[in-house]
Amino acid sequence: MKYCLSVFVLALALVAPTAFAHDYSHGPVTVDHPWSRPTPPGTPMGVGYMSISNSGSGDITLVGAATPRAGNVSIHETSMHDGVMRMAPVKGGLAIPAGTTVELKPHSFHLMLEKLKSPLREGESIPLTLTFEGADEMQVELNVESLDGEMMKSESMDHSGKSMDHSGH
Repeated sequence: MKYCLSVFVLALALVAPTAFAHDYSHGPVTVDHPWSRPTPPGTPMGVGYMSISNSGSGDITLVGAATPRAGNVSIHETSMHDGVMRMAPVKGGLAIPAGTTVELKPHSFHLMLEKLKSPLREGESIPLTLTFEGADEMQVELNVESLDGEMMKSESMDHSGKSMDHSGH
C-alpha cells in the first residue's frame, strides 16, 4: 500500500506542472499566458491574448488560428487614428521576427473569436490551434480570466509595465 501511494504521489508530482502550466513550447516557438475574457450571453465575439516568442534563427508568421468554440478566428490590430480607436484585420499574418516576442494584448494585436457558439465563461479553458508559416502548428488553451483582475492589473501599471503608486488619489 505504501508503494502504491508513493507511486501515485510521484506521478502527481510529474503531471502537476504540465497540468497547471500556462505556457507552451514547440521548436523555436513559445506561447506564454494565452487568455481570454468572459463574454455576456448573446455576444458573438470573443478575444484571445498571449505572448508569442521566436527563439529561432528565422522569422515566423502567425497566419491563422481555430477553435471549436467559434465559427472563425482572425488576427486583428487595434490602433488610434485621429483620436479614434480602430480595429482591423492583420493582412498576411502577424510577423514574429527571429529572437523577438510579440504580445497580443488589449488595445494592440489580438485574436478575434467570431461567431461564438456559446459564451466564454470565467474559469474555463478554450482549446485553440495556432497556425504558423515557418513553424509547426501549436495547440494551446485560452484561460478565460476575470475582467476585474485584468482591469485592476492594467490600472496599477504604467505604459512601461511598471507599477504605479495610486496612494495619493
